[in-house]
Amino acid sequence: MRRTRVVVACIAASTLLASGCATTSAGTKGGDTFLFGIKTDPGLLDPAQAQTSTSYTAVSLAYDTLVSIDASGRVVPGLADTWKVRPSSVTFALHKGATCADGTAVTPDTIAANVRYVTNPKNHSPAYGIILPPDMTATPDDAAGTVTLSTPHPFPFILQSTRYLFIVCGAGLKDRRLLAKGTSGSGPFQLTSAKPNQSYTYTRRNNYTWGVAGAPAADRPGKVVLQVLPNEGTMVNELLSHQLNGARLAGSDRARVTNVRGLTATDQQDGTHEFFFHEGPGHPGSDPAVRKALLAAVNLTDLGAVVTSGTGRPPTGLVTRPRPCRGDTVTGHLPGYAPRAAVQQLDAAGWTRPSPGAIRVKDGRKLTIRFIYPSSGGEAMAAAAEYLAHAWKQVGVDVRLRAVSDAAYFQVEDVEQDWDLNWSPLGVTLPSQLTGLISGPFTPDGNNFAHLRNKAYKRLTAKAATLPGAAGCPLWNKAETALFDNADMIPVVDKTQTVAAYGATFRISLGMFSPTTIRMTGGRR
Repeated sequence: MRRTRVVVACIAASTLLASGCATTSAGTKGGDTFLFGIKTDPGLLDPAQAQTSTSYTAVSLAYDTLVSIDASGRVVPGLADTWKVRPSSVTFALHKGATCADGTAVTPDTIAANVRYVTNPKNHSPAYGIILPPDMTATPDDAAGTVTLSTPHPFPFILQSTRYLFIVCGAGLKDRRLLAKGTSGSGPFQLTSAKPNQSYTYTRRNNYTWGVAGAPAADRPGKVVLQVLPNEGTMVNELLSHQLNGARLAGSDRARVTNVRGLTATDQQDGTHEFFFHEGPGHPGSDPAVRKALLAAVNLTDLGAVVTSGTGRPPTGLVTRPRPCRGDTVTGHLPGYAPRAAVQQLDAAGWTRPSPGAIRVKDGRKLTIRFIYPSSGGEAMAAAAEYLAHAWKQVGVDVRLRAVSDAAYFQVEDVEQDWDLNWSPLGVTLPSQLTGLISGPFTPDGNNFAHLRNKAYKRLTAKAATLPGAAGCPLWNKAETALFDNADMIPVVDKTQTVAAYGATFRISLGMFSPTTIRMTGGRR
């Protein structure tokens, strides 16, 4: 599993995280059980420990958040009916009558307890410092039915960040050990059966009347079943034979569900493929001239086609859609494909070839790039690594490839730091989530794993952080552009996935269901 910076699933990237928004539908006749395919077991079901796209899918059915995001990226009510935002605080007025699945009331103190848990570093929540700042406090007012989240300094997306704070209530709030394989939330469904590596069954709560607008309780399926199907080909077969109502597909098998009668298939962004040079002392990437020369030696468009098998889209930013800040920060800010210029730039930087075809040398040291990438990326990722290595070997670079498992990535990337180039999708949903990863303290003490020192980025984000929400977007966008201009990080291609449906309608965003929108329309029963 990737480190905690992978924010939403995809984290997985995958990237903490699946991304974009999809509303899918098919069929005309209802049923009572909605079957959705997932590729891996969600593991621990404590929402404060969620790190993968699959775990977010699982917890989103049973847990509410204070606010949600609609298909256009607009903030809409969740457990909170209304809110008042200030630069360093947000006050939520909670829905009256919201209850946990065990019947206990959801109160302002319930929200405060969740904030205290996440912001306690002893609990090692992946949301600590990413979703919620470490210095955030929560002040409940039970008499007024409000809770105020505050930070000592302005926090630019203080409202939007609560979209990813799943609220635990009732017995699970008192004893979180109950959340290992159970749920204790106020969401529209409750986990009633857990068979690890097989299936997870959720039952409808008929008294659920709050949260995101969607189908009335009576129109939602009586049960939602997440079926673990590690092989995507098998998942597609289940869709085509009408044994599943929905799935998210990222591999080549997804082509089989397009233009099939009775099935709908909607493409959405699934994070961004990007890589980083290590800019610490002694690494070739510490010289911006070398970074830019190496980029000029690569056709990034072709590289993106290789790693996505031709299903990707040109990248336009670092934040997964729907973005709080609009605009294209990438186009025109990365070196174009110019292998001859790359040769000249490397020569000018002092890396010369002792003979034609030889590896470049400077001060008696060979130009070697140790390239790590996630083995979980499969054949496409391996092919992209080979493509990149081949392009650089043509200009005299010794490239050493190393596929690393998700479990070992933290050790290699942050502790050993035995790399010069790192293919590391981040999967962030707010621009503020990047700052600690790109401009904060270096690893292993901090999270700045590439040891970046972009002064313009640091200056622009510091100013943007003082402005609420969209008011700071021009500065956040300029900060991203500063990274690309300096070749500090290289977005290659936006990944896509296909959300397929049969006999049902539903909306899923950033790997998370909007569970009140699930409705059976026909087909498998």
